Amino acid sequence: MNTLSDNALMLRVKEGENHKLGLLYERYKKRLFGFFYQMNKNASLSEDLVQNVFIRVLKYKHTFSEDSKFITWIFQIARNEIYDQFKKSKKENHNDIDTVSYHLNTGATIENEIEISENKINLKKAIAKLSPEKKELIILSKLKELKYKEVGEIIGCTEGTARTKVHRALNDLKQIYLTLESA
Repeated sequence: MNTLSDNALMLRVKEGENHKLGLLYERYKKRLFGFFYQMNKNASLSEDLVQNVFIRVLKYKHTFSEDSKFITWIFQIARNEIYDQFKKSKKENHNDIDTVSYHLNTGATIENEIEISENKINLKKAIAKLSPEKKELIILSKLKELKYKEVGEIIGCTEGTARTKVHRALNDLKQIYLTLESA
C-alpha cells in the first residue's frame, strides 16, 4: 500500500478513505515542517502549521483533482496557511538559514571556518531582509528544490513568471548580501 503515488493516495482520501491521509502525512510532514520553519524560525509554530495543513487537506479534499500534482496542491495549502499566520502575528523576517550552510562548508582551517561563519551570518541577515514573498520563492525553489513549474502552480503563475520572480529574488538577495559583506 505504501507504493501508491501521492496522487493515488489523495484520490483515495477524497473518496472517503481518510485513514490514507496518514501515509501522506508521513511523506510530507518533514518537508512542510522545513518550509514553515524556514519561514518563521519557530519549531512549535511550524509543527502546528503542519497539523493545520492536514486539517485543511481533509476540509478541502473535494477540491483536489486528478489533474493536480499533489506536491503543488499541498504546498499551495501550506502557503495559504503561512500567509494566514503572518496576518495573525504581523511578524516577519526572522533569521536563520542553517539548512543552506552546507554550501558554505568547504574549508578546514580556522580562518576558513571564521570566513564561513561570517558568510552564514551575512546570508542569514540577507534572507531576513527579503520580503516574505521573495523569501518564500527562494525557500521553495532553492531549499525545497521545487521545479519552476511547481513553484508557479503554488504561487499562481506560469513557469516563466515563476522563473523570473525567483531570478529577481536571487538578485535582490545577492545585492543585500554584497552590501552586508562590504559593510
